[in-house]
Amino acid sequence: MSMSNGAPMIPVYCSLGEIPAGFGSSVASIGNFDGVHLGHREILSAVVREARALGARAVAVTFDPHPERFLRPARALRLLTPMDERVKLLAATGVDAVVVLPFDDGLAGLTAKQFVSAILVGKLNVRSLHEGGNFHFGHQAQAGIEELRQFGGEFGFAVHEHEPVHVHGIEVSSSAIRALVAAGDVRRARWMLGRPFAVRSTQARGRGIGTRLLVPTVNLAPYEELLPGFGVYVTRITIGERCFQAVTNVGNRPTFGEASFAVESHILDFEAVDMDEQTPIELEFLLRLRGEMQWPSPEALKAQIMRDVGRARRFFRLAK
Repeated sequence: MSMSNGAPMIPVYCSLGEIPAGFGSSVASIGNFDGVHLGHREILSAVVREARALGARAVAVTFDPHPERFLRPARALRLLTPMDERVKLLAATGVDAVVVLPFDDGLAGLTAKQFVSAILVGKLNVRSLHEGGNFHFGHQAQAGIEELRQFGGEFGFAVHEHEPVHVHGIEVSSSAIRALVAAGDVRRARWMLGRPFAVRSTQARGRGIGTRLLVPTVNLAPYEELLPGFGVYVTRITIGERCFQAVTNVGNRPTFGEASFAVESHILDFEAVDMDEQTPIELEFLLRLRGEMQWPSPEALKAQIMRDVGRARRFFRLAK
């Protein structure tokens, strides 16, 4: 398949069988690339630079599902970026192709040497690999960067090890960002991602029939991947082509009536907008205002909402 949707048109190969014969030589990086954060982008920019210098293709190799999900399904890992979004972000780094390897029993069972020989050398004709120091691969992830160097000597490709990227003294990693988002710390997550943490979905069903949004409240459809911890956030919501400032509550709306989970956004600079249940929504989390609380009365809740809105408006004024 090829990418568009704002990303450069590049081939995305969703199995080894899709990689064409005569693919040519490549410079590659292999990883889960969840979030395509600043550390990933630094490695991939080095891949692109070397590929250009060698006249080779720059390739990002990733896996679907995430190996953790396949090997440890009980952990129910929730991702920063679902696969379609991850591919768009990878395409935007300047690579020439993305290879998405289906992670199954066959792939999980390959020894490190089989992985190198059959895939990296046999299919991608790798001349150079770029990886972080914690890179592991092969059956039960038994091989690391040193073994990769040994295979490089044997099969004739270079291996470049990259140091971790640090932002404000914190080491950037997908697991660290997932932990920050889960705790509601979207500000530090933004530092590491190099952009706001965002969720892409559609609106929840049942708002009634119609193709216009006439009220300043939008509820997100059920979302299976990672959401920020319960609380109230300053957000930006893009509905189709229109972008608005908003305050978003993530949580169980516990104050009145029966608790029910929702991601509910109140638009500050609202204008009626064309929208149905298929209209894409992007919700960017900019700042956490507070945790979710139980309020003694509707009046107390309303007063707090007014304070939240005031703080959000001030945030956007200062951001300008």
